[in-house]
Amino acid sequence: MTFDYDLFVIGAGSGGLAAAKTAASYGVRVGIAEHEALGGTCANRGCIPKKLIVYAADFALQNQMAHRYGWTECDNYFDWTRFTKSVDKHLDSINESFSEQLQKSGVDLIKGYATFVDNHTLAVNGRKITADKILIAVGARPSLPDIPGIEFAITSREMFHLPYLPKRFVVIGGGYIGIEFSSMMNAFGCKVTVINHDEQILSGFDDDVRARIQQGLSQRGIRFFHKSTAKEIKLCEDGLLVNIKGDKQATVAADSILVATGRAPNTEKLGLEKVGVELDKKGIINVNEYGCTNIENIFAVGDCSSRLQLTPVAKAEGEAFAHTVFGQTPKIVNYDEVPTAIFSRPEGASVGMTEQQAREKFGDAVQCFSTEFKPLFSQFGGSDDKAMLKIVTQGENQQVLGAHMVGEHAADIIQCLGVAIRKGITKKDLDETIGIHPTTSEEFMTL
Repeated sequence: MTFDYDLFVIGAGSGGLAAAKTAASYGVRVGIAEHEALGGTCANRGCIPKKLIVYAADFALQNQMAHRYGWTECDNYFDWTRFTKSVDKHLDSINESFSEQLQKSGVDLIKGYATFVDNHTLAVNGRKITADKILIAVGARPSLPDIPGIEFAITSREMFHLPYLPKRFVVIGGGYIGIEFSSMMNAFGCKVTVINHDEQILSGFDDDVRARIQQGLSQRGIRFFHKSTAKEIKLCEDGLLVNIKGDKQATVAADSILVATGRAPNTEKLGLEKVGVELDKKGIINVNEYGCTNIENIFAVGDCSSRLQLTPVAKAEGEAFAHTVFGQTPKIVNYDEVPTAIFSRPEGASVGMTEQQAREKFGDAVQCFSTEFKPLFSQFGGSDDKAMLKIVTQGENQQVLGAHMVGEHAADIIQCLGVAIRKGITKKDLDETIGIHPTTSEEFMTL
């Protein structure tokens, strides 16, 4: 049978774009469908605009210390509308770049929503398209809890389109999305409250990272309700009211309420039941180590599949899929030492095992080394910010299993350590490495 394409990709996010361009480099015919802006969540509603807001908020934080560095004090005003217009303009340029990349790679872009007709056929805008291989890369979306008044809340998607900065901001959820936005809004001068289901924020990170970030945010004035949930949201004359149940019963007033309680895969409207692709009870597509579903010609990568929900992971999965299927070079993604970061203030980052994970696997053979101190920038600037550095080791040779940090530039520092940990470095290797002085990262060499 002759197909329209050798590969057709559903979704032009990080994973889909990477797969399409890599596959096209092998000379195969590739098509890709996208019904929204190119780049997916990361480029349009996630990583990129979020990091730009982080940078904007940093000016507010640094301005608080500027007079200690010789700058005269003056009144500043942050224009949210002007800023968001600049962000939108930048995102438009990114989308244009993605479109040019696809065109240069020889990938056909079809605007529209693709649904399955059969194992090799898709329908897009009433047009039927056939393909030998089909890759699903549709990503995920914010999920909403089933509580009265949830329609008055917003998700991370709407955060980038707020018409004005709220004076009172409530976040439901203590994961990295909720904590990052709570940190940003706090820096802009908003009164922030976080409602967290667990005893501590940032589930999945090392406990010391979780504790230090929470401590830093609390010192900046963010209020936390732990082991609590939102019971109901009500609209009132002065904004919104959130009824909180849990360890403490309370009612909190807000101008905006962000729900950041998790994400759900965008798989329910694809027509997967027509072709028999297996999903778990949350709608996530089950795949093997090569990204293949239970249907041999249908694959999935990124947030809609049963693996890590991180942008660089989706990109790596897309490239690995293309190399395996079209490059005849079987390649799988290593998920063991994937670095990750929380772009709050203070910033946190980790790579490798947490202390708890290491102890569960290696028991008493695990040894941890850590330090906490006030960096030079904070010392001179009169800030209470502290840095925390930690490594997790095991065995007589003290092989480093994980590295964790809270403090300025944590993400960049941990990123570099990720390569070393993958290569099996030991604490002795760190001890014998000469650091750059005065820097925060040099403390990893002196633990």
